[in-house]
Amino acid sequence: METADKAPEQPTQPVKKTDAEWRKELTPEQYHVLREAGTERANGPIYKEFKKQGAGTYYCGGCDAELFSSKEKFDSGCGWPSFYDPANAKNVKTSTDYKIGYARTEVLCAVCDGHLGHVFTGEGFDTPTDKRYCINGVALKFVPEGEKPENKAAKEPKNGE
Repeated sequence: METADKAPEQPTQPVKKTDAEWRKELTPEQYHVLREAGTERANGPIYKEFKKQGAGTYYCGGCDAELFSSKEKFDSGCGWPSFYDPANAKNVKTSTDYKIGYARTEVLCAVCDGHLGHVFTGEGFDTPTDKRYCINGVALKFVPEGEKPENKAAKEPKNGE
């Protein structure tokens, strides 16, 4: 999981890239998780970093779309970052996944279709939704609270400047 100094600019439309472009922009582990629906190792260094992070926002590691807030973060003890609700539901979508022989609910970035993890319901966690969004840390970028997304329009030259 990457920690950024500033919140990334939010994509304004779906992000579509070739396989070669994704491979060039992502680390091998990010590519495996986000583009091949892989899973990182449980209780790894990224998870340990996640547990230490304070208030802030989590963005997609592939396209910078806002996904989760630390306000919905909780320690489920599963070894992966856990959230009980997406911070910005328009950027998180789900689909049914049968990759291991039975139905699970896969969590995807709604902007770039990157695989984030899975959501589980009814596990008895003391959260408002009784859901556990079990997310691969390598698929996330963390921005500490107080940092604001950069305004792309302010950075672009106007009228040939």
